[in-house]
Amino acid sequence: MSADGSPVAAITRDRLGPAAEKGLLVAVSFAFFGAGVAVMVSCSRLVYAMSCDARFPAHRVRQRVDPRTQTPVPATLLILALGVVLMVALPGAALLELITASTILPALIYGAIIVLYLAVRRRPGRREGAFGLDRLELPVAVCAPARTMLALFVPVSPREALVPVVVVAGLLLLGGLFFPGMLLSDRRSLDAEPGADTDW
Repeated sequence: MSADGSPVAAITRDRLGPAAEKGLLVAVSFAFFGAGVAVMVSCSRLVYAMSCDARFPAHRVRQRVDPRTQTPVPATLLILALGVVLMVALPGAALLELITASTILPALIYGAIIVLYLAVRRRPGRREGAFGLDRLELPVAVCAPARTMLALFVPVSPREALVPVVVVAGLLLLGGLFFPGMLLSDRRSLDAEPGADTDW
């Protein structure tokens, strides 16, 4: 049974019958579709936000919003096109490795945010009435990095995780090259903090 391409579906068919197997596969298909839409929306909004701050290639195009739907259509089409290209160009095993890489990157980002917060939390300038952890700050400061390390350890510990780790390292290198490129080509866009002019 374990040699089957879909062992969970095979077990369901063996124990509960073909109808239950089809129902399971339909549910899984809907779940994957929903997850794909959520990823596409979040990525397109990230592209749009970076474009509004002039920190994304071709930002003047990517920050456009459709007047009727009030959605960033160019940013959404970019993410859709990238997804289609990856689906066509990569075989199933490579796609699974990309999915694994996509679980490593968020953990790294969250970990970086935690480290940055811990580095600047003692600096003066906190607004009166702004959000703060108060007495819970120290427990959260201890538990959050531990949880992040665990979230990183799980996907990178298997031997098969070498390719996803290399993919993540390549993306980080690409971002590391993009940042000094911005410093040299458009330094003014990096001088202001994103959202600093927003009236909360």
